[in-house]
Amino acid sequence: MKYLFKLFTLRPYRPYPFRFLSFVNPVVSYNLKPRPTPAIMKLESSQYGFIFSPQLTTVLQVFDKYKYEIRLCGGAVRDILLCKTPTDLDFATTATPDEMVEMMEKENIRIVNKGGLKHGTVTTHVDGVNFELTTLRIDVVTDGRHADVEYTKDWSLDAGRRDLTVNSMFLGMDGTIYDYFDGYEDLKKRQIRFVGDPKLRITEDYLRILRYFRFYGRLATAPNLHDENILEAIREKGSGLKNISGERIWSELHKILEGNYASDIIKTLLNLGLGPYIGLPDHPNIDEFDKVINRSKGLKLLPITMLTPFLKDMQDMIELNNRLKFRVFDRDLGLFLIESRDETWTPDTIKSNKIKIIQNPTKQGVMKVYIEQLLMYNNDRIILEEFQKWTPLKFPITGNMIKNHGVKDGKKIGIILRKLIEYWADDDFQTDIEELLNLIPKAENELSCSFKKSQK
Repeated sequence: MKYLFKLFTLRPYRPYPFRFLSFVNPVVSYNLKPRPTPAIMKLESSQYGFIFSPQLTTVLQVFDKYKYEIRLCGGAVRDILLCKTPTDLDFATTATPDEMVEMMEKENIRIVNKGGLKHGTVTTHVDGVNFELTTLRIDVVTDGRHADVEYTKDWSLDAGRRDLTVNSMFLGMDGTIYDYFDGYEDLKKRQIRFVGDPKLRITEDYLRILRYFRFYGRLATAPNLHDENILEAIREKGSGLKNISGERIWSELHKILEGNYASDIIKTLLNLGLGPYIGLPDHPNIDEFDKVINRSKGLKLLPITMLTPFLKDMQDMIELNNRLKFRVFDRDLGLFLIESRDETWTPDTIKSNKIKIIQNPTKQGVMKVYIEQLLMYNNDRIILEEFQKWTPLKFPITGNMIKNHGVKDGKKIGIILRKLIEYWADDDFQTDIEELLNLIPKAENELSCSFKKSQK
């Protein structure tokens, strides 16, 4: 990968067939100096030609016909330069939304998700494939998350409003790479920099703090090679994260925790004082975090499992959930880990957890993941291996079978069913159906005795 960029063939720049004079909007000045010759190289068709599906070709032919320039933008360009297949293809264009709508209607191309029009984005739909096409724009007014935009035909101004240099490049449909702020050089060095002044970029959208760390984890070559000026800007502007929705925070944090150098990055976030703004306690348990990370090396901790060591009790988990708005799976996994992490695992513990899994047939997969994450958290690798190899068994007795044996009360049937599963586990899950049905009176008797004791 280190020498990946040598694969690209540099060619003399040949202008795109139709170019437009640009104008500079006097309302905004980013105080940025784009490179005077942004067209830095031309890729071979073999390096990017895979993007030209029949559906995309249909859309591009419309832009060609109506003489508007269109380029691939953002992360897709970055991924292509890394010899990766982009997951999304986003395009920037000199055409305004009204102009795009007009020409797509003339060419009978369907437009979907019309809510994006107010932000300058037209989404076309061709034979089951959507393409997001966004007018070149500049941010006139920002509130730390959203921006009022104004359209432009100046590609450098659009590049100048983007967050990171590696995300600010464009790819022309003829293979020309347009790089206004040295994103290609940064990509070769695996260096993550903001476009222009980090403080300004962050103030425009505070979520860029977490995006910086996400891309650092994706591209950097070592855990702690951050530019000190960037870290200082993040430290100074970090409180702005408190105004970002929990869902957006968790979306970025989740990706950080799944990426490279996750433990180092999360500790950097804490050292910069960002913990309280993303829902972590004022005094997170860093010692516990270090222990869990060190002893679980080589194991695949889920993002919520990595955060749990910072939390001292269930209340911390509830408050983190209130801030980040977890899905139920993550919330309940965090609560389970905190509740169970101090348990000592014995053969009886293993059996009781297998019983719980079998007793909840609709949640077997989820519960098995929870227990495996707990064992990773505690570094119980031998037991973990046993659980990973174990496939939850289907209990052969149904509620109707118990009902046919004379038990009519639905609630009682459920309790007896759970009891029979315990008997089954006591026999290492070997007891056959007939024997289990013969144990129904025993279960009823235990149930009756438990009820009498509770009444005393």
